[in-house]
Amino acid sequence: MARYYRYRLPPWARHCIIVIEKVTLPILIFQLLRTLFFPTTLDVFLLGLLVGLFIAFYLEWI
Repeated sequence: MARYYRYRLPPWARHCIIVIEKVTLPILIFQLLRTLFFPTTLDVFLLGLLVGLFIAFYLEWI
């Protein structure tokens, strides 16, 4: 299995990944609050995707 290296990407792609990484936590918190107060199927699905994305960044899979 080939290891994924963020620094081999072009500068514009690295910048996009860094921006997404920084914005994920505030959006995750907002979606968690929204899901707690107004739970719908879409909100739960989005929350699951955001939690997965946050964990992937935290564990440096991306």
